[in-house]
Amino acid sequence: MALFLMGLLSAVALMSFVWIWSVPLRDASLVDRFWGIGFVVVSVVWWLLSGTPGTAWVMLVPVILWGLRLSAHITWRNWGHGEDARYTEMREDRSDYAFAVRSLFTIFWLQGALVAVIALPMLASVQGGEPIWALVWLGWAIWLFGFLYETVADWQLARFKSDPANRGQVMDQGLWHFSRHPNYFGEIVLWVGYGLIGLAFGGWWALPGVALMIFLILRVSGVSLLDRRMTESRPGYREYAERTNALIPGLPRA
Repeated sequence: MALFLMGLLSAVALMSFVWIWSVPLRDASLVDRFWGIGFVVVSVVWWLLSGTPGTAWVMLVPVILWGLRLSAHITWRNWGHGEDARYTEMREDRSDYAFAVRSLFTIFWLQGALVAVIALPMLASVQGGEPIWALVWLGWAIWLFGFLYETVADWQLARFKSDPANRGQVMDQGLWHFSRHPNYFGEIVLWVGYGLIGLAFGGWWALPGVALMIFLILRVSGVSLLDRRMTESRPGYREYAERTNALIPGLPRA
């Protein structure tokens, strides 16, 4: 519990610094850029404070690769676009001071707390002891598939958006031809991999963290939210949604 609390404090401290940065810029969406980095920070803090057990590298390596890639991708994607519409809507009818105070608790500290809870498989990996290596390598294989799938999906979408001829069009090519959210599919798959690696170290108690991450992707800030926004703002998206699976890849319906 003491080790968990140190990770929680490190995540909250990181998000506090990001909040201080965001207030004069009036851009709460900076928090999204540090979501992946938060997992890296928490995992490294736990690793250092636990006496740096040698076997923890099997979790640290994929966490660092995923966290840095995700933060770099979101930073590049959002560069120059201002605050995300989700946070702009929260600013409505509030003074800058009132929003700044509220955002500290409901956006920045909340995400810091979520990072610490979701990262429980990382905590399991630094507890020491010999893992079940067959389960570790299975988790690694699943994580690698999800990581590559998500990376390719993000790259395909970025390439599609970079072509002026596609402005206002619905992306239905590449991996996006087989599901509407291949990036979220890859994200869920890689978190299943993290869960298996944590389980290999005896961290059955860490699985709720993985379940929470999947729930957030499906019902809170991922699939459901994006589908609703795209249906309201993008012509042709409703037809795309009717013929294409939401998450699990499959052939489009007639």
